[in-house]
Amino acid sequence: MKVVYYSRTFMSIIGGVIAGICGFTGLMGFVVYVLVMAITSVCLTARAGFSIHSYFDSWNRVLLDGFLGGLLSFVLFWTFAYDIVHIF
Repeated sequence: MKVVYYSRTFMSIIGGVIAGICGFTGLMGFVVYVLVMAITSVCLTARAGFSIHSYFDSWNRVLLDGFLGGLLSFVLFWTFAYDIVHIF
């Protein structure tokens, strides 16, 4: 489960920087976050060989764990990158 949390946090940071550099604001930035988390979930599932029950308790562990924790990192780096590129 640590790998799931670390990968979600890392992808949240990368997604936030990309959203900030591209200039997404408002709801569109959160759509980027949902897409990044969906891609991360698919990649984690593919990495597990699509046999989730061999590695995790349920599908919810892969799909939802770390979703809100990553949101805070996403917003932090999204606003930071947006400010650096578009304001300064």
